[in-house]
Amino acid sequence: MNTKFIFVTGGVLSSLGKGLAAASIGALLEARGLSVTIQKLDPYINVDPGTMNPFQHGEVFVTDDGAETDLDLGHYERYTSVKFGQRHNYTSGRIYYSVISKERAGDYLGGTVQVIPHVTDEIKQAIMQLNGEADIAIVEIGGTIGDIEGLPFIEAIRQLRGDLGKENTLYIHVTYVPYIKAAGELKTKPTQHSVKELRSIGIHPEILLCRTEMELSPEIKSKIALFCDVKEDRVITARDVKCIYEVPLRFHKEGLDERIVECLNMWTRAPVLNAWEDLMARIEQPQYAVKIAMVGKYVNLKESYKSLNEALFHGGVANNAAVEIDFINSDEVRGEELAARLKEVDGLIVPGGFGSRGIPGKLEAINYARKEGLPFFGICLGMQLAVIEFARNKAGLSMADSTEFTPNTPDPVIYLMKEWYDYRTDTIQKRDEHSQKGGTMRLGAYPCRLVEGTRAFEAYGTEEISERHRHRYEFNNSYRQVLQDSGLVLSGLSPNGELVEIVELKEHPWFLGCQFHPEFRSKPLSPHPLFVSFIRAGLKRRYGSSS
Repeated sequence: MNTKFIFVTGGVLSSLGKGLAAASIGALLEARGLSVTIQKLDPYINVDPGTMNPFQHGEVFVTDDGAETDLDLGHYERYTSVKFGQRHNYTSGRIYYSVISKERAGDYLGGTVQVIPHVTDEIKQAIMQLNGEADIAIVEIGGTIGDIEGLPFIEAIRQLRGDLGKENTLYIHVTYVPYIKAAGELKTKPTQHSVKELRSIGIHPEILLCRTEMELSPEIKSKIALFCDVKEDRVITARDVKCIYEVPLRFHKEGLDERIVECLNMWTRAPVLNAWEDLMARIEQPQYAVKIAMVGKYVNLKESYKSLNEALFHGGVANNAAVEIDFINSDEVRGEELAARLKEVDGLIVPGGFGSRGIPGKLEAINYARKEGLPFFGICLGMQLAVIEFARNKAGLSMADSTEFTPNTPDPVIYLMKEWYDYRTDTIQKRDEHSQKGGTMRLGAYPCRLVEGTRAFEAYGTEEISERHRHRYEFNNSYRQVLQDSGLVLSGLSPNGELVEIVELKEHPWFLGCQFHPEFRSKPLSPHPLFVSFIRAGLKRRYGSSS
């Protein structure tokens, strides 16, 4: 299979939606019967985003093979049927690390190592790993045209046009057409300058996706086409939408998928978009409403919990419900104010995270949910805190804690497990406090066996599942018996019984914590069962059993 490549770049400013555009293109091409794959190239020097503060970078998305990647890979998976991995996200840091390692090993035979050709060749090699993987590979270049750090990536995709031929490559540029309220006009000059900058580097975009607040009139499209030297029907309105899952349908209405297959000289069937149309119909006309409190320390930047927000939304759609999220900062909201906020919601979710900041507020919220019968969903750290709260207040272990927060706690119900069996590599993994930060993590997909008769088994409807992890600390098996005797249900375990993956409370409307991140597996067309079950519990609390 000879793969055709679509390169997506962005100009004028960041956060224009290149990731959503790439994901939506993937959805449209799949709807035409083509197989797709998508890759994100990020210009920053970090080898991966795993140790970056969520306030700076947003969520870290984790793949089955344990790659810590850009949050755009979450969009790619939610919009398409593809599962992504290590080869689908490269950073400048990863590229330069490989080049420098080769230089140290003598691979360049003592030659002078330069950005061109050595760095650009490394980038091209990373991209060409996708050749043969699918009919079409969509490669998104992070950052904005003109950024110094992005130039090697732009040069690499410029060279690939010559290597692969025009019939096998397509450049799509996402740009901005602002509406100036005082003048009452859409302005095309930023787009003109962005395309001029791109062309000065040697890339001539064939399709322009124009992000805008309003529809582009035929006159505006004609002007952009003239000054940017593209065909008029290839100037696509990328108008702001209320719901991101509307984007593929909007692009199709603008004729984007038709223009793409035309540019690449491909024949496909007519697109089948019934599932997306049905999805939007359910989103636009929900029968119910539910309010969920999310208690965390990164809530001031909603991108920090991107997949989680979307998974809650998916769970709502599956239940014909609109989901409102009340973001509560666990650092700032405590005591009576926290209780008052929780009294107004139908469910509580405590997400993952690292470090001791904000922990007391999260424990307060979990205590409230357990005592008041408020549906509770703890994810990763949220599950660990649920165990700590239960141990302190129900099992009589008043000093129970995690060694992440209190290294010398007398009752480390959550701790750093020194050895554990890795099902992906069939090896025993070892770690301690001195291991590199990334090296202490359990990352990627691991199997889990569910106990019949539990909330988890009821939600999944199957005995064995596989879910993605991103954490260091584990449930301490030394405390299994005392916690179970006090009423904690261990409803999900690793196949060898060594790792506790899911805990529940039986005498509670809905109280579940999982060590993994189920939000990474949720899609609008295939909502994750735990989120569907959690939202249903919230609806029962609000409406009673009739919902």
